[in-house]
Amino acid sequence: MRKLRNEELDRIDVEGYKLAGKSPIIIVLDNIRSLNNIGSVFRSADAFLIEKIYLCGITATPPHKDIHKTALGATDSVEWEHVENTMELVNRLKKDSCHVVSVEQAENATQLNNYRPAKDKKQVFIFGNEVKGVAQNVVSASDEVLEIPQFGTKHSLNISVSVGIVIWDCWSKITA
Repeated sequence: MRKLRNEELDRIDVEGYKLAGKSPIIIVLDNIRSLNNIGSVFRSADAFLIEKIYLCGITATPPHKDIHKTALGATDSVEWEHVENTMELVNRLKKDSCHVVSVEQAENATQLNNYRPAKDKKQVFIFGNEVKGVAQNVVSASDEVLEIPQFGTKHSLNISVSVGIVIWDCWSKITA
């Protein structure tokens, strides 16, 4: 087996990305502190044609060298918007008939392996602060809470890893 060179991967350019049909998936980052995590989320979002990323509260916005370091240009392709108040955004997205899902450890959370996204509704996934998680008022306002099963000694995953896992799982279920 031979590794493929980048020019053999047949990827679209930024203009092609902007014109391409998008996955019915929206990512909300609720007060994320790490600029490297933000950049990594952009890069994962680009890989699966995510419709949009909302950067809420203290979440930093492009352009920034530390976001660019991990995004590798994905801030140019993926649509994004800064929104100061996460709850106002949640209410707006729910009015737009989106299915709002907080990714958090909570009572009665749906385990990711059991999650079945509705193919006729946009899925909004909210990821929270590296220390405090998704704010409780946002969790309470969500249509559903999704938990990534974990079996080791740690209580959580890195935010950018969680985003990658959830995007892949949802994307693969929607396109199946």
